Amino acid sequence: MSRVPRESRDETDRIVELEQEVGQLKDAVASHAVVDQAIGVIVALGRMTPDGGWTVLREVSQHTNIKLRNVAELILFWGRSGRIPEEIRAELEDAVDRHGPTQIPGAPPPDSPSAE
Repeated sequence: MSRVPRESRDETDRIVELEQEVGQLKDAVASHAVVDQAIGVIVALGRMTPDGGWTVLREVSQHTNIKLRNVAELILFWGRSGRIPEEIRAELEDAVDRHGPTQIPGAPPPDSPSAE
């Protein structure tokens, strides 16, 4: 039986560790992209800032006890298909109502003469 020199085993272990780390980083980048896209959907539909979109996404995740990335994926699926689980839809509507604008951006205030 041939023996692998200690240094080779150390190098092999290090390569395996680095390959695992690269895999984890790729997953993190993909997850970040999904979350950013979902925030974009919320921002566009809820007429709010990106910070508001992040808050809405985070609250929907917390209130439904579903991982943030999974909620983001469901929102993106909804954007493509028009279908979303009822629990997510209801919580998304509530969160947008809590954090969205009270009027259309650029519209005159409701009590101004041009609003009539």
